[in-house]
Amino acid sequence: MSRLTITLSEPRYRALKEAAVQRDKTMGQLIDESLDFYGIKSREQALALVRQARTRSALSDEQALTLAQEEVRAVRHTT
Repeated sequence: MSRLTITLSEPRYRALKEAAVQRDKTMGQLIDESLDFYGIKSREQALALVRQARTRSALSDEQALTLAQEEVRAVRHTT
């Protein structure tokens, strides 16, 4: 697993730390879950979604990729 250093305001840091304790998780786990929620995926994960969409439908590669991109955009705009 990779490590990352981020800079947060003191109130944001305290809030993150408190939320982690309340949920019995690490701050890193909360950040990772937040990235999942916002649809942030690795290239491999995105390609796997496209493959899955392709096998479940009669879409062409281009259509499946377009659909996947639209879905990611929709998730990002609703949050």
